[in-house]
Amino acid sequence: MPIPPDPADLYPDVASHASLRAALHAVSEGCLATASMRSSESEPLTHVSVDCPLPHRNPLLISAWVHERRWSIRGTDSFQDLELVGGRTEQLKEVAAAALAWHNGEPLDALQQVAPFVHLSGRFEVPDLDPARLTASEWQHLRTEANELDYPWGPAYQALIEAAHAEPTLRRLYPFTSHWALRFSTTTRPDLTVVGPMLSARSIDHYTVSKTMMGNDGAQFSTPEDAVAAAVSELPNGLASVTLGNT
Repeated sequence: MPIPPDPADLYPDVASHASLRAALHAVSEGCLATASMRSSESEPLTHVSVDCPLPHRNPLLISAWVHERRWSIRGTDSFQDLELVGGRTEQLKEVAAAALAWHNGEPLDALQQVAPFVHLSGRFEVPDLDPARLTASEWQHLRTEANELDYPWGPAYQALIEAAHAEPTLRRLYPFTSHWALRFSTTTRPDLTVVGPMLSARSIDHYTVSKTMMGNDGAQFSTPEDAVAAAVSELPNGLASVTLGNT
């Protein structure tokens, strides 16, 4: 791997302000003057966080790439620490616009309006931590993610996610993935309580329902609907509603 250039050479405009924090202040033309921003002590030219007064949001993390001139953002919720917004851009002014909207507590889609590079994960904010809405938010994220996949197995994976979401019994459970295998929990993150088997999409006509990650012990199906039906049959009876996974 090539040695990355000195950040001061890759980002001379940022270096002229001595920190990414100060550079963002400058390009925002004073709009970020009241925002609480924290520079990295060890890497002030490449990392900064922007606070938000909303208690259900973590600070927005802004990072500069090391091998090419580009910035990334990541905004997460404060309970599950899951990504709500992300994105990357070569324009520091766009980063400043997204940072300001995050700091001001603007709705997630408003960030994308002021800074088109912002990517919405599909999750929505649940300030009251209602477990049912957190579950619905995670399903929406999985469906969004599956729709955006650019892999040969992407269509099969999307078909599996959609079939699982269409099944009311599974839709009531909190979904998560591990190595692209779909799994379920009776509690939300951060403390999952795994229940039932895992489902995998190998190809558009090859789906597996198994108890282990390798899937060697699993049953094979040619349609996602059949795989979903098999997974439902393996669930224990009398499952209660999803609850918060408190640590």
